[in-house]
Amino acid sequence: MKKILAYNILGYEKEFVLEWAAEHPDVKVDFNSIELHDDTVELSKGYDGIDYRQRSKLSETPDLYQKLHSYGITQLALRSAGVDSCNLKWAKENGLTITNVPSYSPEAVAEMTLTHALNLVRHIPQFQSRIAKDDYIVEGLRSRELSEMTVGIIGVGRIGSTVAKIFKRFGARVLGNDIKENDKFRDVVEYTSKEDIFKNADIITMHTYMSDDNYHLIGKEQFKQMKSSAFFINCSRGPIVDTDALIEALENQEIAGAGIDVIENETEIFNQSFDGEIPLKAYTKLKAMDNVFLTPHVAFYTDIAVRNMVKQSLDDTLKLISG
Repeated sequence: MKKILAYNILGYEKEFVLEWAAEHPDVKVDFNSIELHDDTVELSKGYDGIDYRQRSKLSETPDLYQKLHSYGITQLALRSAGVDSCNLKWAKENGLTITNVPSYSPEAVAEMTLTHALNLVRHIPQFQSRIAKDDYIVEGLRSRELSEMTVGIIGVGRIGSTVAKIFKRFGARVLGNDIKENDKFRDVVEYTSKEDIFKNADIITMHTYMSDDNYHLIGKEQFKQMKSSAFFINCSRGPIVDTDALIEALENQEIAGAGIDVIENETEIFNQSFDGEIPLKAYTKLKAMDNVFLTPHVAFYTDIAVRNMVKQSLDDTLKLISG
């Protein structure tokens, strides 16, 4: 009987692990609630395959990968699209095949992007702030409609193209930028440069993967190129945006507002509860701004997406350890 260990299974994932296990009675699936790191890797001894998901790096040294190799493990299946928690070079050197779930639900993230956009465009955070003070005056917060706006998408892949189709249905003009232009999307996207998007888009939304090349892809220089009336949205990965530069752009009114689902160093606060101050000071600043709409990295968080993330990663694990 093949044995799989799933690391860091959260409460909302457990039902799908059990569901998959019931569908595969010839496979033993164990799971825990801890991350895979140097001090927990020994738990994988005796298993054929490993499944995990986390936002922090596995290890700062090759030791973890060497240990997995010595245990006879030949793969790592991620329950996520991003693979930046794993050092691919060290994995390859130790005979580990890495799999991810690149398309668990583009619709989930696209719908959250629309949610952020509509909250910003319709000034919902500002109205909520006024209502909290029993101020019901609407003056100064008149909205535009999506049909008269230009939306710029950085990263027109599975998710970015789904976002494009949604905004196109609302009648918006959609600009897109990607390292590889996909002809299939030309009926909904006008491909152009990032600079053109920064200059002309009323809504700019990020849908790139995380890599060294994309670290702080958006910073001071890029925010200064944007329209002062533009709304900026990030539902992709936190480190692609320089958080300090974002805060400065908001404070200096270089942009009109921001919708943020992901942020640098988010593991310090997300999926945790605090009584008092939170350790991520930049997030405290963003929370205090009434032109910012925040969600705690939940763009992916739907029943379809979570089911796909869990089940596909376990499918990949079984395929690899079965040859």
